[in-house]
This record gives sequence, C-alpha cells and structure tokens, in this order.
Amino acid sequence: MSTEHHGPQSHLSTQLFDWKRSDEYHNSFLIAPDEQLERAHQRTLDAGMPDIGTKRRPLEYRYHLLNPLYAAVSEAQGKLLMLLCKSINAKRVLEVGTLAGYSTIWMAKALPDDGLIVTHELLPEHAEVATENVAHAGFSNKVKIVVGPAVDTLPNLPSSEPFDLAFIDADKENNLNYFKEAERLIRPGGVIIVDNVVRRGRTADPDVIDQSVEGVRALLKYIKADAKVEATTIATVGMKGYDGFLYALKTA
Repeated sequence: MSTEHHGPQSHLSTQLFDWKRSDEYHNSFLIAPDEQLERAHQRTLDAGMPDIGTKRRPLEYRYHLLNPLYAAVSEAQGKLLMLLCKSINAKRVLEVGTLAGYSTIWMAKALPDDGLIVTHELLPEHAEVATENVAHAGFSNKVKIVVGPAVDTLPNLPSSEPFDLAFIDADKENNLNYFKEAERLIRPGGVIIVDNVVRRGRTADPDVIDQSVEGVRALLKYIKADAKVEATTIATVGMKGYDGFLYALKTA
C-alpha cells in the first residue's frame, strides 16, 4: 500500500542547488554523453564566450539569467528543443541567437538529411566559433549562419519558403520584432519558442522596469491581441535558475 500523500502539497523552499541537482539527476538517465556537444561547450569556454552551463561547471558560477556567463540553453533545454523538432517532423528551423551553436546542434540532430536551420547571430566572432562547432558536429550541410543584427537580416527571408519551428533566444528588447518576423516566416501549425520570458518573476513585477523585461511585456501584449497564434508561458527551474519560455502555435 502506498503511503504517499495525495493532498495539497505543502510549501517547500528550494534553491539553486536543489534545481541544479535535480537537472543533473534526470539528465544522467535521459541524456547520453555527446562528444559533439561537449566539444562545442569547451570551444565556447576557450573562446571566452558566454558559458553554455552544462553540469560540468561548478555551482559557484551561480547560474541564473543575470549572469552573462550563462547565456545559452542548458542540456535539458537543448534536448527539449530536439524533441520538439522531432515531434512536429520539422524540416526547416529558424533560430535567432546562435551564440556558439549549442542549441543549433541540438536541433540539427532532429532534422532529416535535407533539413535546414537558418540561424542569426549578431557578432562575427560568435558566428566564427559556431561555424567551427557546427562543422565538427557534421551539420554544416544543415546549418546556415546569418551574421548581423537580426532586425535587419530577418526581413530579407522570403515567406515563400516557410519554417516549421522558430527558436528566439537573443536580446529581449527586440522580442516583439523577432516574433513578428517568425510569425511571418513559419507555416500554419508551426511553433515559435521564445526563451527567458519569466526572468525570475521580474516580468510580472510592476516595480521592475528594464529593457529586457519591457521587451517581454511588449511581446505578451501583442500576442494577447493576435488572432493568428495561441500561446502559453511555462515557468521552469533548473541549473539556469528560475525562468521560463513562451510556446506559441501559429493557427492561421
């Protein structure tokens, strides 16, 4: 007989240590070691770029969204992106915010041989590292890196070649601009993921005013009045701290 209590859960205070330990525990069962991703992580560190933040980094780096050393997705989030691509049989993916190509490689793993990721990166030095990481992973034929401000480069993409999924993980003040372009470029039934929208609860705090938070708020207001998408926000905790992502489905 189970002795598990099925009533309302009592409040249990947790902290970053607990979230990171939980990520590492689940990852140990669900994510196999991957030399390509490990190399991308190490190459990122060697180049002095913002850290991907895998479980192999010590806790004293204090992973959370205000730390510039922790800018890219975690291992579990990368795996989720791969699974999402597989679940909708994605063939064409749009990414805004390449960094070192860590999330790019995760998604490329899900695409068929003739699939394509068009990923946009602001900084040439980041794009150079990403190009090397993608090549080493064997996905150069699946990945096209566009260098420059995405607010300028995205409008150059034709809507006649629609994408199946868009992943937005760049400067938050331009979230709305990126989302509008992604909405234009993906097919009906396509998915748009926007990362870092909860921001330790700061997005919902009326006393917090900064460019990143205001960028998320502008996006939420736009989506509320947009009849072409259905969306929800999923809050998360893990080795990246307390944050969350927005999941939007283009319905028309």
